[in-house]
Amino acid sequence: MLAMTSYPESDPAIAQLADLFHLLGDPTRLRIVLSCLHTPIAVSDIAGGLQLSSSLVSHHLRLLRAARIVKSERHGKQVFYSAADAHISGVLSDMLEHIAEPSSGNDA
Repeated sequence: MLAMTSYPESDPAIAQLADLFHLLGDPTRLRIVLSCLHTPIAVSDIAGGLQLSSSLVSHHLRLLRAARIVKSERHGKQVFYSAADAHISGVLSDMLEHIAEPSSGNDA
C-alpha cells in the first residue's frame, strides 16, 4: 500500500494522471495498447487483428504516443509500436489480473 505522501499532490500531476486514465478509458485505445504489450507490432498488424482501419489505429497511436503510453520505432518503411515502459505494461497487466480474480464475497 502506498503512503499518502507518495501520491501526486499538485494539480498538474493530478490532471496529467486523469488525462492518462481518460485515454485508456476508451475501449478502442485500450485494445490497441494491449496489442502492443508483449512485442513491438506494426500498425497494419494492429489494424488487422482488431478489425480496424489503419488510419483509425494511427490516429489513436498518435494520441497514445503523445501521452507516453506507447513508443514507436521505425524499421524501414514500417513503424512498430510497443508499451512505452515497464510502468505501462505493469499497470495494465496488474489490472487484467485484478479483473480475472474471483470476487472474495467481501464487496460492500
